[in-house]
This record gives sequence, C-alpha cells and structure tokens, in this order.
Amino acid sequence: MVQVELSRIIIDEKRQDQVIVLKEKGGERQVPIVIGFMEASSIKIKVSGVDVPRPMTHDLLVSVMKVLGGHLERVVIDKLVNNTFHAKLEIKSKEGGAKTIDSRPSDSIALAVRLKAPIFVAEEVLQKSSLSQS
Repeated sequence: MVQVELSRIIIDEKRQDQVIVLKEKGGERQVPIVIGFMEASSIKIKVSGVDVPRPMTHDLLVSVMKVLGGHLERVVIDKLVNNTFHAKLEIKSKEGGAKTIDSRPSDSIALAVRLKAPIFVAEEVLQKSSLSQS
C-alpha cells in the first residue's frame, strides 16, 4: 500500500462527472478518479473550510460513526475493475474491534478529509492508473 493525499479537485459545473487527483506522498505518481458532482462538492466544501448550516450526508456519517464509537483508521483504494475504483473503510471501535466496509472512493475520501484519516492506494492500482507529475 502506498499513502496518497488529495492533490486537486476539478469541478466543472457543466458536467455531471468531476475529477479528484490523489498524489503519492513523497513521490510523483498521481491517480485521477472520476466522481460525481455531489461528492466532489462535498469534498471541496470541507477542504475549503466552508461551514454549512445543516449536516451534509458525509457529516452525518461521521456523526453516526463517532456516536457508535467508531474511528476511521484509514481509507484503502484496493481495486480497479473495468475502469472503476473500489475502496474500503477500515474502522476500529473503541472496544478494539475492527471492521472493513466496502465504499466508493468518493465517499471514502469525503470521510477521510473530515476525519483527517490517511488514504492508501494498492501498488497494483497505482501501476494501472497513475500519471507522472509534469
């Protein structure tokens, strides 16, 4: 697994699909991932520090996780199948139990930016999908 960080969010309001770019920490590889407009907006709002008057869906999930005693250990983007990325949330409970939950990368990253959780990409996925930084 290779740790990455959110590098860019590209939003084009005229298109339904948006792009987030993850960059390898301490490296040059970048992974562009196409996501939906709502998910991109949710990530952008949090990264920009905008306060919303009512919780958005990802804020609600964070609250539910905290109330139930869960802690997001990390996000793992572990597969690329037919040009579709697959991700997992690795959550630990306060009792020490661990759960892995299937998730879309966009939702996983929206949670990671809210909880300051690390994001990892499987080496195989990086090899298939990465671009070198110019």
